[in-house]
Amino acid sequence: MCGIVGYTGTQNAAPILLEGLKKLEYRGYDSAGIAVMDAGSISVNKVKGRIANLCERTDDGSSVSGTTGIGHTRWATHGAPTEENAHPHLSNDGRFAIVHNGIIENYMNLREELISDGYVFQSETDTEVIVHLLEMYYRGNVRDALIRTANRLSGSYALGVICSEEPGRIYAVREKSPLILGLGMGENFFASDVTALVNHTRNVIYLEDGEFAELTPEEIRVFDVTGRELIKTPSRILWDVQAAEKGGYEHFMLKEIMEQPAAVKATIAPRIRDGAVVFEELRDVGELISGVRKIIITACGSAYYAGCAGKYALEKLTRIPVEVVLASELRYSDPLIDSETLLIVISQSGETADTIAAMKECSQRGARTLAVVNVVGSTVATLADYTVYTWAGPEIAVATTKGYTTQVAVLYMLSVCFARALGRIGEEEKMLTEELQQLPRLIQQAIDLNPSIPLLAKKYHASKALFFIGRNTDYAVALEGALKMKEISYLHAEAYAAGELKHGTIALIEEHQPVVALCCNPDIMEKTLSNIVEVKSRGAEVLALTFRNNQKILSVADDLLFIPAVSALFSAVPEIVPLQLLAYHVAKENGCDIDKPKNLAKSVTVE
Repeated sequence: MCGIVGYTGTQNAAPILLEGLKKLEYRGYDSAGIAVMDAGSISVNKVKGRIANLCERTDDGSSVSGTTGIGHTRWATHGAPTEENAHPHLSNDGRFAIVHNGIIENYMNLREELISDGYVFQSETDTEVIVHLLEMYYRGNVRDALIRTANRLSGSYALGVICSEEPGRIYAVREKSPLILGLGMGENFFASDVTALVNHTRNVIYLEDGEFAELTPEEIRVFDVTGRELIKTPSRILWDVQAAEKGGYEHFMLKEIMEQPAAVKATIAPRIRDGAVVFEELRDVGELISGVRKIIITACGSAYYAGCAGKYALEKLTRIPVEVVLASELRYSDPLIDSETLLIVISQSGETADTIAAMKECSQRGARTLAVVNVVGSTVATLADYTVYTWAGPEIAVATTKGYTTQVAVLYMLSVCFARALGRIGEEEKMLTEELQQLPRLIQQAIDLNPSIPLLAKKYHASKALFFIGRNTDYAVALEGALKMKEISYLHAEAYAAGELKHGTIALIEEHQPVVALCCNPDIMEKTLSNIVEVKSRGAEVLALTFRNNQKILSVADDLLFIPAVSALFSAVPEIVPLQLLAYHVAKENGCDIDKPKNLAKSVTVE
């Protein structure tokens, strides 16, 4: 949600800023801008809409001179998406320009105070109070002005700041919003995400909350809120630059769907040794899980649905009660959590605001916290007592695919690992690990078994609504399948527990109503079949997702999607793949912006 970049060096800054902003498009935005410093003055260019408009206005940056600058993509929270509300914002005296990712919660009080002091506002944003505070507190030392300004702010922010009186110097500040510094040769960078940096450097520093950075072409210095200099150890980005490119696919989403066999293999393979699941990063698993009386999984969006899918394996193998709670609900629910609770926190980006808040709340109540996250050095990873990385690689499309499947795969492995530590499984662990090792192959088969999906998309793309039904794990997968359809095709899609049809939902079934029926659990096959017959008798058209050669389904379904035979315990991973592809092709038929769906952001860093 929003993205910021900064550059200082010897090259023309504007083209580098524009390139970085393009890499951050996946985060979601509705306006963009850059500010570049040259010869003691700051020039600002900003536009409503896509970065392409900004490139056109600046001749791809060639018409803007200067070797130091900052850039921003904005996702509107305070004020409409207009040029006036777009970042960067300038101080009244033109001395400062800033970009901001996050929300300033006390901006109204600050705004009233600044207006009474004579400052003139050009926008409706919360961000503009920051640049006027900087002007107010500036007495020849930008760092001191930043510290005094930050002390007045409540909320979340990652800031990039330039001052016309300090050529070649950029300041960056982090508080509850991601910010990464990039170390180059004769040039340095900052960005919201490493994807904006990897074309230039793989050596990065992750800022922590309350830290300030001062960047010049020659060095990066980091300070705490008191101005004390800190020693930060750089990290190395290991994934290939090409991993963030489309690689010949029409959309990032399709590429990432197709990457799932490799991504899940990268998640699983290094952690299975001699027939056992081994998490080196968990140190003493027995100590982590001993005495746990309740497991709570918390997350938002697809990560929440990954938790719903993983719950079944966790409960079945560990015999510990598992509750899956939306982070936005958990943080305000006065939860019954203590030292005998294990909180599993799931987030692709590791920067999801509600998830972080719920995690802090539960940690204060004594819970042990375990993070399942993709982004190294992210806030969730840093705050957790234990962290397991999914190793999915960069995910650019807003709608997650490989992020979800790798999260579920980690939950499956945790189920086996915990069950062994608790003494609840023995020799069967080898069989379970063999099944886990088959998941990458089964995902590929789920892709290969469904060449008819583009044709099915042509049939269903104009539907007013789609209902997804299933039982047990099938229901959990139905939730994520419906979300994918909503996110990128903009069709109304809802998932229901199949057994609940008679308790209200069946009133919505009418002639030609599409129903996607998930039927991949042999133990409850007959129950789901009866639900399919119920909706068929009321005129529904049924698209069934089931095992290949399931003769019972053939006689009642109108259309079919297939997955290979798989253990019901671990079925969610291959089962979601045909539904991802269906959503993709329906969205393509509807001409949607698949990688950047309207109103959505990849990393939701505000409430």
